[in-house]
Amino acid sequence: MSFTCLAAAFSPLGDLAGRLLPQAFAADDGSHDAAHLIRVWKSARRIQAEEGGDLRLLAAAVLLHDCVAVEKNSPLRRQASRLAAEKAAGLLAAEGWSEADIAAVAHAILTHSFSADIPPETLEAKILQDADRLDAIGMVGAARCFYIAGRMGSGLYDPLDPLAEHRPLDDKAFAIDHFEVKLFRLADGFRTKAGARMAKARTERLRAIRDMLLDEI
Repeated sequence: MSFTCLAAAFSPLGDLAGRLLPQAFAADDGSHDAAHLIRVWKSARRIQAEEGGDLRLLAAAVLLHDCVAVEKNSPLRRQASRLAAEKAAGLLAAEGWSEADIAAVAHAILTHSFSADIPPETLEAKILQDADRLDAIGMVGAARCFYIAGRMGSGLYDPLDPLAEHRPLDDKAFAIDHFEVKLFRLADGFRTKAGARMAKARTERLRAIRDMLLDEI
């Protein structure tokens, strides 16, 4: 699919998306691809419709929040959002954006990451963080979790103790452990009321998915 076709999904900022998308994601990572950006944009739009915020800044932040690809198991993982923020600043400078707007987008990108653990200070940054984390829970979140586990060479679950009742949780070894280590906890940290409401519903779905898996095994 061409970048022109993909850009239409970012209406009403399709022109901006068309220029930024070629630098926006890694083509070989199905968990941080164009589909991920579109889903995050849709969630961001839903939150922004209730909470407010500058849509242009938000669009640029969504489009570029994963513009530097760093694998989950890389020692540079904690620096991924900083590297993306720096690259985004350069791309937006080339677009002729003001220093203030570039700084606002860079801040949103820097603070969106769970690994970075930096609190977002602006509304746009809070919306981006919430929208990105919504994509880690629910049905899509489960699918991404299992996809990443396969990419990292992890197993789905411990066949002898899937719930880790008699062993330490280890989400590097078993995908299902990641639900308890991180995914079930995400809803408690949402920054907007709209995002928190959506996160609660998706977490309930995530628990149902875990329960269905346990029932089948």
